[in-house]
Amino acid sequence: MRPNLSLHRRDIIRGSAGLAGLGALGLGGCASRIDAAPGAPAPSEIVPPLPPVRAEVGRLFDITVCLRPFRAAGPRLDAEEIGQAFVVHNYGHGGSGWSLSWGSSTIALRKALSKNPKRIAVVGCGALGLTSASLAQNAGADVTIYAREFLPDTRSFRATGSWTPDSRIALTSAAAPDFGALWEEMARISFKTYRRYLGLPGTPVEWTDRYVLSDISHEEAVKRRPPDPLGFAQYGERIADLTPPFQDLPPGSTPFPVPYVRRTTQMMFNIADYGHTLMSDFLARGGKFVRREFKSPAEFAHLPEKVVINCPGYGARELMKDQSIVPVRGQIGWLIPQPEVKYGFFYNGVSVLSRTDGIVVQVVDGGDIRGYGDANETIDRAESEKAVAIVAELNSRRAAGPRA
Repeated sequence: MRPNLSLHRRDIIRGSAGLAGLGALGLGGCASRIDAAPGAPAPSEIVPPLPPVRAEVGRLFDITVCLRPFRAAGPRLDAEEIGQAFVVHNYGHGGSGWSLSWGSSTIALRKALSKNPKRIAVVGCGALGLTSASLAQNAGADVTIYAREFLPDTRSFRATGSWTPDSRIALTSAAAPDFGALWEEMARISFKTYRRYLGLPGTPVEWTDRYVLSDISHEEAVKRRPPDPLGFAQYGERIADLTPPFQDLPPGSTPFPVPYVRRTTQMMFNIADYGHTLMSDFLARGGKFVRREFKSPAEFAHLPEKVVINCPGYGARELMKDQSIVPVRGQIGWLIPQPEVKYGFFYNGVSVLSRTDGIVVQVVDGGDIRGYGDANETIDRAESEKAVAIVAELNSRRAAGPRA
C-alpha cells in the first residue's frame, strides 16, 4: 500500500493530513530534469506570492448557517411507488452534496429511466436537484423542478464549496458492505463531470492551492488527534489517483510564520457562479421551475409527471418524516472578496478559502463531530469574529518577523 501523502479534509481540521495520492504525472517524451542549485528549493517547492487575507471584523459582510443532512447509512437512493408516482430518492449526503452530486444523480436517474418517462419531476432546487434535472434533460426528458426556493435561498447555497466527497457521508458501522464501491462510483462520475466546468467564464469550478499551517510536526499532530466517537466512514483511499499528493514545504519557503507548512491543490466550487450556470443551462434547454412547497410525499402522486426524483436535502427530515436524517450545523463568516488571494489555508482550528463571491472563514476545530445533532440555524456572530481574530493573529505573526 502506498503511504498516506495527500490532503484529507478530516485530517486538515485536526492539524494533520491523510489521503493517499499519486505523484505528479510527467508528459511522455517531454520530460527533462532540472537540477536545483545547492540550497535552493526544488521547482516543486516554489511557492507563488501569497497576499495576506485582510482579516478585519469590519470586512465581515455576511454570516450564514447550513444544516448538512447526514445519514449514518449514507445517502438514500432507493425508489418506491407513491400512488401513481414512481419516486426515486436522492438525499442525505452529509457534507458531500456538491462533491457527489453528479454521481449520485446519475444513479438516481438510472432508476428513474427504468420507467421510460417522457417527463420527469424533480423535487428540490439544491445541488442534487439541479444536477438531477440537468441529467434528466440530457436523457431527453422534459423536466420541471418543483421547489419552495430557488438555489440562492437553499441550504446548498451556504456550503463551503470544496471537493470533499467523503465528508460526513456515512458511519462505518452503519454503511452497507458494498457502499464503498457505490461511493467510489459516485465520486469518480462527479469528478469527471466537473472537468466540463473548468475554465468557463466566472470560474464556476477551479483548482486552488491549500496550505496546512502548524506549530507542531505532522507526527505530533497525529498523536494529538482526538478520537472519532462515531466512526465516520473514510473512503479517500479509493480515489487517491484523482488528486495531487500532499507535500511538506521546506522551512522558510513560504510567507507563513510557522515551522510546518504542507500544501496540496484541491478542486473548489464558486457556488454563486456555478449555481447560476446550472440554473441558466437548465432554463435555456426548456426546463421549467414551479414554486411549490410539499407538505407530504402523498402530494407527489398528484403531479402531472409520474416519475419523480426527490431531492429535498435536509428538508427530507420533515417532508419524508425521515428521522435517519441528522443535522450537522456549520457556520461561515464571509469576508469581502480579494481577487488577488487565490488560495486557502487551515490554521489553529480555522479554515479560510478564497472564492470569487467572498472569503470563507470558518471555525472547524473538533473534526466531523463538530455541529453533529445541532439543528440551530441561529447565527453566532461571536464564532465568526473568533475565526477572523485567529486569522488576524496569524497576520500579526507574519508581519512581526522573518519566516519560520
